[in-house]
Amino acid sequence: MATAPTDVDAEIELFEGALRGNLLHAGDPEFDDARAVYNAMIDSHPRLIARCANVADVIEAVTFGCEHSLETAICSGGHNGAGLGTVDDGLVIDLSPMTGIRVDPEAKTVHVEPGCTWGDVDHATHAFGLATVSGVISTTGVGGLTLGGGHGYLSRKHGLTIDNLVSADVVLANGQLVHASADENPDLFWALRGGGGNFGVVTSFEFQLHPVETVVAGPLFWPIDELETTMRWYREWLPEAPEDVYAFYAIHEIPGDPFPEDIHGEKVCGLLWCCLGSEAEADDVIQSARDVADPLFEHVEPMPYPALQSLFDDLYPSDEQWYWKGDFVRELSDEAIAEHERFAEVPTAKSTMHLYPIDGAAQRVDADETAWAHRDATWSMVIAGVDPDPANEDLITSWAEDYWEAVHPHTAGGSYVNFMMEEGEDRIRATYADNYERLRKIKAKYDPDNFFHVNQNIEPEP
Repeated sequence: MATAPTDVDAEIELFEGALRGNLLHAGDPEFDDARAVYNAMIDSHPRLIARCANVADVIEAVTFGCEHSLETAICSGGHNGAGLGTVDDGLVIDLSPMTGIRVDPEAKTVHVEPGCTWGDVDHATHAFGLATVSGVISTTGVGGLTLGGGHGYLSRKHGLTIDNLVSADVVLANGQLVHASADENPDLFWALRGGGGNFGVVTSFEFQLHPVETVVAGPLFWPIDELETTMRWYREWLPEAPEDVYAFYAIHEIPGDPFPEDIHGEKVCGLLWCCLGSEAEADDVIQSARDVADPLFEHVEPMPYPALQSLFDDLYPSDEQWYWKGDFVRELSDEAIAEHERFAEVPTAKSTMHLYPIDGAAQRVDADETAWAHRDATWSMVIAGVDPDPANEDLITSWAEDYWEAVHPHTAGGSYVNFMMEEGEDRIRATYADNYERLRKIKAKYDPDNFFHVNQNIEPEP
């Protein structure tokens, strides 16, 4: 753990002069915008924000933070729910200016700098009819999602985001730039794939791409009183569904436009589809959902993959209150479904529960092949209390916590680290399970002083 900061005032001018990007101080016109993160519950006030223009800037910033024992946070897209992309009275290494992307259509790979969002990546790769696995909101940063493991619409077919990570360039705590892949620094490469930001600052990601251009996608909603019936059907249907078909289960409230006015405000359960086959093939699969209960609303159609990826962007903009809890889920017992039904009356229009499938290809990777340990899970669950009004912070927090407490005994334990608030070492150990001690050994090798600890922290082995 870093020690108390030394007096760095005399050194700041030298540091600033060494950067090609900007060093922002409290009081600078851009400072308040730069310190803001996606979750408006987080209101941290760093001492300095280094907006890095290139790898050399990252090396300078890491070296400065380390030499002066500054609490240092790494910020890519700033979507981390717990606010771990920022810090009070310390240094934020802001990677958002680093947005280079290079697609190799023949090799079906893409090199991505850490300031990119998934929308940036989708835009670049879609021109070649290609895509890789990412999340469900295109404004999410590439760095945080990837290092936490990453799952999304393509996961049943193509695995987790980390299963598609080919290599990475990493600035270590000692300021050294190293390459990590299956052949170079393989232990570091293993740890990066799910171990979060514990091991260094990734300055370039290389991903495998897959032919994905047009998908058949969109929502199908049932009335909330069909939750028990539809969730029981879903638990049996999903494991048998073709891997070309992805559907995450959700409970929420129908927002305003673009939905029909007569269902605005309705509490619903439903599915968000992504089908990689033809429209006719998708319709055959979706019919089974129509047969289990009459949909209240359905709008599933062919669309470009980036359009699906950005479907929630307007619904969930930055600067709203977020509180979320997660768990891995192997199976949906009758008892668990009863608890989901009990909490289905979401407290605010944007609060929700999602069950994201992580079966199929993601399960064909052994638990010890990457840091992500829960390869036997079927779903990654998130319970998210969301609202634009700060006055509702307690309401959405208590709902999410109470809901999670009720369903947690019926889960596999542990969570996707990107769905965790600051929940303590026991939760982190449960998340990494049998891989935790190996991660501690690798942490001791690459970051023995735990400089990178503003994260879901894995302390180095003594």
